[in-house]
Amino acid sequence: MRGSQLSRRGLFGLVSAGAAALLGGTAGAVERVTSVQVGGTLSALAVSPVTGLVYAADQASGMVLVLDPDAGRVVAALAVGGEPSDVAVDTERIYVANPPGGTVLAFDSQTHRLLSVVSAGAGASALAIDPRANLVYAVSGKTGTFAVLDSISLTQQDLLPAPKPGLAGIALDRGRRRAYCTSPTTNSVEICDLDQGAFTASVPVGASPAGIGVHELSGSVYVANSAIHHLSIVDGSARAQVKTVLLRSEASSLAVHQGSDVVYTNGGQNGLSRVDGQTGTLTGELSLGVNPGDVAVDQRTRTVYVTDPLHGTINVVRDF
Repeated sequence: MRGSQLSRRGLFGLVSAGAAALLGGTAGAVERVTSVQVGGTLSALAVSPVTGLVYAADQASGMVLVLDPDAGRVVAALAVGGEPSDVAVDTERIYVANPPGGTVLAFDSQTHRLLSVVSAGAGASALAIDPRANLVYAVSGKTGTFAVLDSISLTQQDLLPAPKPGLAGIALDRGRRRAYCTSPTTNSVEICDLDQGAFTASVPVGASPAGIGVHELSGSVYVANSAIHHLSIVDGSARAQVKTVLLRSEASSLAVHQGSDVVYTNGGQNGLSRVDGQTGTLTGELSLGVNPGDVAVDQRTRTVYVTDPLHGTINVVRDF
């Protein structure tokens, strides 16, 4: 499914470039924001750790769009069907959650060829990958199941019942072998011991938690609470919320830059907020003029990607 096979020919292209900041950008740098028009209804983003290509799930078309940020355009599209809700990428494969089918689709990251469609439980909607363990995890926002998928055989290895109905987000602490899942209906984070294959703890956080991320060196867990103006910080070892960071808007998505322990979230007023994970303080805001959707960060370059679902664009943010 290369660029020549795109079904919405002529829709993709670079729209604008500029810069805007409210307070405290990266020291000595000026934020650079590029907006790329891709169309559709964008639900999730992921960045390849090898190529830097950005994968955007488009629920309107049933595709995953492949953005080359250097070229400023979409270069391919992966036909998923259904309503893809999440996408995750490792060095070899691209995984896409399709809730209507209760499946996860696996694509080859080099050829973009569909390799397999794996059963992941009804409503499977959010993904996380552990490449070292050759496992993919999928949680369901419908039934609250927790699927364990073998990334080599591309088969379902286990399907665990979650202790709470409807899990919205998942993040892994791969070194400590834990998965953290947000439960919006119970305002909590549910912790799964991956070695035991069981949920072992529940941590109360803010109202309607959605997005979640882990700083794997420290074990800190960051939670975007979508019905209240603060970001929760959870101590993974103590299994307790230890701090909240006041934001200017509710947040539903976040991304953690592992090298710096900096959190980027859509909890800014019409833009992004930046939080220093070590101090638990808000250190910057960037106005994009829109209410952002999903957030992802390139771990190599620290470039941040933000969807604008209303206008079908992806904002590429550098030096923030």
